[in-house]
Amino acid sequence: MNTNLSGGCGCGALRYRLKTAPMIVHCCHCKDCQRQTGSAFVINAIIERDNIALEQGATAVHAIPTDSGRPHDLYRCAECGVTVWSDYGRRRTMVFVRVGTLDEPALLPPDVHIFTRSKLPWVGLPPDVPAFEIFYSSVEEFWPEEARRRRRALGF
Repeated sequence: MNTNLSGGCGCGALRYRLKTAPMIVHCCHCKDCQRQTGSAFVINAIIERDNIALEQGATAVHAIPTDSGRPHDLYRCAECGVTVWSDYGRRRTMVFVRVGTLDEPALLPPDVHIFTRSKLPWVGLPPDVPAFEIFYSSVEEFWPEEARRRRRALGF
């Protein structure tokens, strides 16, 4: 897989590059993601913050409320406001890159669909991709070994 994935915002002021492949890619159908994106779901590539190279521009952080009550920080282009990644729970070391902001988002299809209990009824799910009504029961059981190793290195 191409590990030199680049992306940016809508206005072009912000550009970033992923230094490595993400640990896992989630397609989240929760109501928070629906509200935040104005769409049926969001596709997030989970990666270490240190593996994102901000090559141009700046982000502005916006804390938003969630249904769970946990903190959720959106990192948006300081110029146009497009969200390029999120930090769920203020982990600080692991972020969720919005796959739709990549130059070639088709390179990172979802590994899993989560929170399908709130999936809009007209959205179909591929039969060959795991799907969970809420969240999978264990990262240790579901994530590939290399991704688990990287996650553990972050202290999770």
